[in-house]
Amino acid sequence: QGQPVEIGGGLVHSGDSLRLSCTVPGSLINVERKAWYRQAPERQRELIAYLHKDGSTYYADSIKGRFTISRDNAKGVVYLQMDSLKTEDSAVYYCNAAYCSDRGCFAPPLDSWGQGTQVTVSS
Repeated sequence: QGQPVEIGGGLVHSGDSLRLSCTVPGSLINVERKAWYRQAPERQRELIAYLHKDGSTYYADSIKGRFTISRDNAKGVVYLQMDSLKTEDSAVYYCNAAYCSDRGCFAPPLDSWGQGTQVTVSS
């Protein structure tokens, strides 16, 4: 079924914007929540945003008000618009599903992840 393919990262300055794109493999087309994660050096991968099939969204406090998740179902693409970038946003960004219950959200298995796209924000 393949892995997600993320593109759009780069080196930018604080305050700049980037738009990440993720081409979703067939295995993720019908998941309830399509999500963006990021992993900074020496830190755990963290869920930062998801878009539910019903259109509702979740954003981590660290990005709320600055990042926007969206999708184009016809193209099978999920986007992450990142505005007002900060140096602490520097990380590798990944897309994947998010599986959530009353106990929280859980990331998919290791073999389902793509290569990610590097975002580096300089001051």
